[in-house]
Amino acid sequence: MKSLHAFVEGRVQGVGFRQWTRGRARALGLTGWVRNLADGRVELVAEGDDDALEALARELAQGPPLARVDRLTQDLTVLTQSAFADFELRR
Repeated sequence: MKSLHAFVEGRVQGVGFRQWTRGRARALGLTGWVRNLADGRVELVAEGDDDALEALARELAQGPPLARVDRLTQDLTVLTQSAFADFELRR
């Protein structure tokens, strides 16, 4: 199991990006959280298997229809156990 910590830059606030991310993550069987940052970026942590995390990263690079992703910064780490039971929205 791995963890993806990512920051998404562009037009990613006010376009449903967090809700879309939560839906995609849940559909892929991932747990974690997503939140807006004061500087206009979106931050997220997702945990799960490699294939699901790679699929989420590919989708994050595109974003939902109203978003414009200019940059995706990501870091993968290996986990010994999951810290989350679901994928949630944070403020």
